[in-house]
Order: sequence, then C-alpha cells, then structure tokens
Amino acid sequence: MKFGMFMMPLHPPHRGFSESYERDLELITLADQLGVHEAWIGEHITEMWENAPVPELMIAQALCKTENITLGTGVTMLPLHHPVDTAHRIAMLDHLAKGRFNWGIGLRSLATDLNLYGIEYNSMNEVRDRSKEALDIILGMWACEDGKFGYEGQYYQVHAPDIDPILERRLYYNPYQFPPPPIGVAASSMRSETARMAGERGWIPMSTGLLGPDLADHWTMVEDGASLSGLIPSRSDWRISKEIYVGESSESARAEARIVLGEPFTQHRWVNQKAQGTLARYKSDPSMPDEAIDVDYMLDNVWIVGDPQECADKIRQLYKEVGGFGRLLFITQDPDNHSLMQNSTKLLMEEVAPLIEDLT
Repeated sequence: MKFGMFMMPLHPPHRGFSESYERDLELITLADQLGVHEAWIGEHITEMWENAPVPELMIAQALCKTENITLGTGVTMLPLHHPVDTAHRIAMLDHLAKGRFNWGIGLRSLATDLNLYGIEYNSMNEVRDRSKEALDIILGMWACEDGKFGYEGQYYQVHAPDIDPILERRLYYNPYQFPPPPIGVAASSMRSETARMAGERGWIPMSTGLLGPDLADHWTMVEDGASLSGLIPSRSDWRISKEIYVGESSESARAEARIVLGEPFTQHRWVNQKAQGTLARYKSDPSMPDEAIDVDYMLDNVWIVGDPQECADKIRQLYKEVGGFGRLLFITQDPDNHSLMQNSTKLLMEEVAPLIEDLT
C-alpha cells in the first residue's frame, strides 16, 4: 500500500491566503521527503474554507520544491471551465512536471461556483452532461495529431483553425505523457455513478472515506462499470481518502485530533453537510439524529486517530471492510499549530507505514 495526501485544502477563513499556501507547500515538501507517493490539490471558487481557486498554480510551485512526489488536481471542476482552456492548461502543467502529474477530474461543482460562472443549476444531470462534453473535447484535442478537430455539442462548439503552414499556426499542443496523464475521478456519493464511470473508462477511482459503511459499494460500482467495457479493474488503483491523525500516544492523539480534525469539522464540515443533507453518510444507524454526529462519534467511528499501532490496526480494519485498496490518501488540515499536522505526517510515514507494508 502507498500513501498519498488529499489537500482539499482546508484553511480557516481567518488565515491569510499567502500564509495558507506557504503552509501547504511546506507540508507537500515534507511529504516528498518522507516518501509520500502523491498529493492531490482541490479546487473551489466560492468555498471560503477551501480557498484554492487555481490548484494548478500550487502544483507548479510544488514541482519546484519537490523531487519525487506526484502532484495532481483534486479535482479540476470540468463544468466551470471552457474545455479548450482546460486542455491547454493541464497539458502545459504536465510538461512542467515532466510526467510527475495526475489529472483528477470532477463532473460536478458547488451550486455557488456554478452560479458565479453563469451556469444554471437546474439539474445535476445537466451539469454532468456539460462536463462529459468538456471531457470529450479535451481528450479529442489531445488525441489530434494532424491539427484537425471539430466538435458540435449542446454546450460547446469547438473547431480547430485551418492550418496555416506559412505562419505556423494550428492546433498542436498535447500533454507530455502519452497516453495522456492518468485520470482520477472523485466519487463522494453513495452508489456513485462517477465510480461506475471510472470503472467503465479504466480511470483511477478516488473515493472519500467519509462514507462509512457504504464505502465498499464504490468498488462494486467500479466493477459494474468495468464489465460494460470488458475491463478488469485493479484494486491497487483504488484511492480512498480519510481523515487521519497519528499521535505519540492514544491520549495525546485524541486530544490533539479534537483541535486538528474537530475544529474544522464543527465549524465547517458539519455545517455544510447538515445544509446539504449528507450527514447520513457517517451514520452507522440511519435513525440516528444529525446531532449525534459529533466529534466524539467521528473519533470513535469515522476518523483514523490514535498512536501508531492503533492507526495501523484501524487501517487494516478499513482494508478488510472494503476488500482491499491500493492507496490511502490522508486529508490535510491547517491547525494554528502547524507542527501538529507535520508531526502526524512524520509518524504516519515513519511508524505506521512499516506496520502495514504487507498490505498490497
């Protein structure tokens, strides 16, 4: 099993943007030194707690400060951007990374993000259809070798210019990697159709570990999708993100996790998910009231928190419950005491990882 990090990123709104990004880059650099395999950086436009509107800029900076870690968007919100722009931006980033890059994509976005871009949030199916058109265009442009490309869709009409041999102008820009950068698809809902699409297309399935008992269903959806294309998916490609905090002792881990994980949960995540009606994803019993999903419940039932041995045991339990997976992505945090997140990352890689190296 390999470890990665999912940087949503979570930043308390009281922290300045520059300082927040400096902390993120410090953590990515440390992760690279510790042997963390990959880091995925999120994108949101209107979410004040997740203030990374252009993750590609963070990735470009991180590439200059690291040597081995693979960077990725976590994810590019396809419905928000014109596909011609996305195709060139991602391809150029892949060249800067010289292949040390994964492309995470999302077919949906926050309603407030969509509204800002003038996209009507009439139905999720319409948003998904817009994203699928964008993806078809991006992959079509990348596959184009002769400079000739045309697409007439419901949402986008894209036509490459006639080739001008004298001025040397044409559609020509492709990614560094061939085939194009590995594509990861984020799945966060129960019985996720996005997970099914990942299986059908042979892409990297990326599941949020916040789903609790329903998480195993994601792999079932991946297998269902793969069967449509005659593919055989590998669990080694499956990424699961979890909120993890490792402490020197069980007692210190729980006390520190109440700050590192608990404060953003109570101030941000719980409020958001209550409004969205998605707190059910945490519940071991559907009849539980939302108010029962508090920090104590998350510590005992959802998060991976404890000393190194406890965390290793909980990872083994997760592995057993879902039937196996290849990459565990820890969700990064930004507590005022930045050393807490750094120390947890060190303990995870230096003391927890050796305890579960037999999980493959």
